[in-house]
Amino acid sequence: MDVWAAFNLSGRTAAVTGAASGIGRATAEVLAAAGANIVAADINDAGLAATVGSIADAGGKAVAQRTDVTKRDEVEALADRAVSEFGSLDVMCNVAGVASDGLIMDATEDILDRSLAVNLKGVFFGCQAAVRVMTPQGAGSIINVASSIIDQPAPKYGLYGMAKAAISHLTMTLALEAGRNGIRVNAIAPGFTVTEFTARHAYNADGSLDQAKYDAFVEQMKKISPIRRVGEAIDQAYLILYLASDAAKFCTGQVWRANGGQTMGL
Repeated sequence: MDVWAAFNLSGRTAAVTGAASGIGRATAEVLAAAGANIVAADINDAGLAATVGSIADAGGKAVAQRTDVTKRDEVEALADRAVSEFGSLDVMCNVAGVASDGLIMDATEDILDRSLAVNLKGVFFGCQAAVRVMTPQGAGSIINVASSIIDQPAPKYGLYGMAKAAISHLTMTLALEAGRNGIRVNAIAPGFTVTEFTARHAYNADGSLDQAKYDAFVEQMKKISPIRRVGEAIDQAYLILYLASDAAKFCTGQVWRANGGQTMGL
């Protein structure tokens, strides 16, 4: 038994959407540290450059692929870039997402469409592109990012929660459909994780961050965890590493939770 080998991704290629920041960036960096070649995708060019640079500085291999996940052709191009650049697509991480806060009754059709386009269709397109490339390979791991909101609904998170709940069902169904081709499909449902994404809860009207308000919000999130902690992006990235690796070769069709116990109702 070689424990380290079970997590070694050397010779494999992973595509990561939302790689310019937060969980996406941490995922790209962690998978690269495990030996994977990375195709980092996002619409934030500066953030992508920073992620690719960080991986290169650490001795890893990564390329940037500007990708708007709401556009099927760009997601397909992402999968193709992995093959043309490194010879295969072994891991697809559908991380990209956008916030959609507000009451359901106040949501316009444009707001609904935007939320579903990024948070659901983007993941759907990523799954389709990955299956297309992975099927001839006879192997692959797809990891989608849902949210703990699927376990504990909350006011003003309805649109976001709808999309994330759909990702859970998409993941389970695709695991059944693609499993015969050696493809594993899993999702993670992060608890509160400190990233730029969560900082939106404390912005001032002028766009600046109210640090005191944000710190208070983080403390509030700690109190709903039995271990009195909030997550960091790398906590989610380590879970994704597990699901991408051979250590999880018997794992598919599941929604995994690194959430500090925040949805236990304490």
